[in-house]
Amino acid sequence: MDPVRNPYAPGAGQRPPELAGRDRELAAFEVVLERIAAGRPERSLVLTGLRGVGKTVLLNTLRSAALGRLWGTGKIEARPEQSIRRPVAAALHMAVREIAPRHRAPDRVEEMLGVLKAFALRDTAGAKPSTPRWQPGIDVPASRGRADTGDLEIDLVELFCDAAELARDLGVGIALFVDEMQDIPTPDVSALCAACHELSQRGAPLIVVGAGLPHLPAVLSSSKSYSERLFRYLRIDRLDRPAADRALVAPANREDVAFDQDALTALYAAADGYPYFVQAYGKVTWDTAPRSPITAADVRVAAPDAEAELAVGFFGSRYERATPAEREYMRAMAMLGDGPVATADVAGELGRKPSSLSPARDSLIKKGLIYSAERGTVAFTVPHFGTFLRRQPC
Repeated sequence: MDPVRNPYAPGAGQRPPELAGRDRELAAFEVVLERIAAGRPERSLVLTGLRGVGKTVLLNTLRSAALGRLWGTGKIEARPEQSIRRPVAAALHMAVREIAPRHRAPDRVEEMLGVLKAFALRDTAGAKPSTPRWQPGIDVPASRGRADTGDLEIDLVELFCDAAELARDLGVGIALFVDEMQDIPTPDVSALCAACHELSQRGAPLIVVGAGLPHLPAVLSSSKSYSERLFRYLRIDRLDRPAADRALVAPANREDVAFDQDALTALYAAADGYPYFVQAYGKVTWDTAPRSPITAADVRVAAPDAEAELAVGFFGSRYERATPAEREYMRAMAMLGDGPVATADVAGELGRKPSSLSPARDSLIKKGLIYSAERGTVAFTVPHFGTFLRRQPC
């Protein structure tokens, strides 16, 4: 069929043509927005799940929902060993710019921007004169004595509270969206949790919506014990059969193309319900099928090409990031199964002492290729990665 009309969109963070199976999460967020707008207390949200389940897509959709209610929004993507001060400053600057045109007191907006600039520039305070200073692009003088102590926890609390009050003037809120939240450095995680705690106690209309890998709740809990009660956790998983069918059928119907039931069954078996895989197999199958309706035979012909594309773009790109020692560790995990495996069993598979494998394990965790599901166990962050590894030549 015509590849130009192909509706499917496998891509990192790319919204699919039909966002299926996420009604629960969207409804939960609408309740959060409404409660905060009504002045009622509400927890921030954290989305967790494996790679390829659509966390970033959902995060962006929630941001659109907040924008639809005239909230101020900003988004950051956390990176290992990088402080969140500058990214948070840039994100909140965007949020303030979104609500500022509707504010009737320009001096209040300028006051908030001055605090924001002071918060941002505190990151470079003490730099050598010859070092180029980062500028946040805020055309007002930096304030003094507010959000500029250099202690991120204190500064975040003051910054968030001031931003929230600016939004409260308009009867709206501010939402800060944080992707790859598990990569925030440990001290910054603690500061962010403390700021969210203070906001919840004050009933301030600012929330954090985070997304990350399955071990993110443990990361937050280890930084602040009350984080288990501070956030509402939503586990994002693979799609059930009706949702996966809808993700394929609805876009096709808009192009006057149909699937027969056997084709949908074959596609669900191949993609295993993972949203990224659904899009990947759907795209290749569309290009392969000669006509409508798409049949199970078309899926069988297309499957090898889809698997080859995934092997290069989805699995292979991650595999290439690993060192030889790290690949050896992951192959041992794969030989033990597809679910969480004990680190002691990995050591036994390799005939090594567990302590000697700690550097490889820790490096893989930092690279986001595996995570510690619970103490003494590890698992792949990417679905079907074990299957891919078992197919690789030793």
